[in-house]
Amino acid sequence: MGVCGSGKSTFGRLLAERCGGVFNDADDWHPAENIAKMAAGQPLDDEDRAPWLARMRREVVDAASNEGLTVLACSALKRAYREALGVGEDGVVLIHLAGSRELLAERLAGRAGHFMKPGMLESQLATLEVPGPEEGVTLDVERRLEDLLEAAERWLGVADG
Repeated sequence: MGVCGSGKSTFGRLLAERCGGVFNDADDWHPAENIAKMAAGQPLDDEDRAPWLARMRREVVDAASNEGLTVLACSALKRAYREALGVGEDGVVLIHLAGSRELLAERLAGRAGHFMKPGMLESQLATLEVPGPEEGVTLDVERRLEDLLEAAERWLGVADG
């Protein structure tokens, strides 16, 4: 989880690939209305998010196999969203990708073709309820991607050696 520009999709896809798991991107689960709203530069509200979160809970989290790793890259900015997804329940863990406002803005400025506009970073940072250690682990995206992946694998207990 993390705000836009934190690298959730890239990190999640690679983590799942390295661990022989399944990757899901929350962006792919948004209904057309949510995408249109965000593409217009309007942040989603809790009412917009509720059915989206419920669907991912049903079709990704609850449907995940007990064998192997299922990764869901999702902003999950509020504790209530993370609870809706089952974080803290048996087998559902959280990796928070965090970075400085400057780094995140720089990454978003270089991203093309995505419905999430760079100007929405401020809205996401304002909404973010930073998860505590009881929810999971936080990794600093200032670090190299390879280092982040290795740290996540160690934390998940799937590292080789």
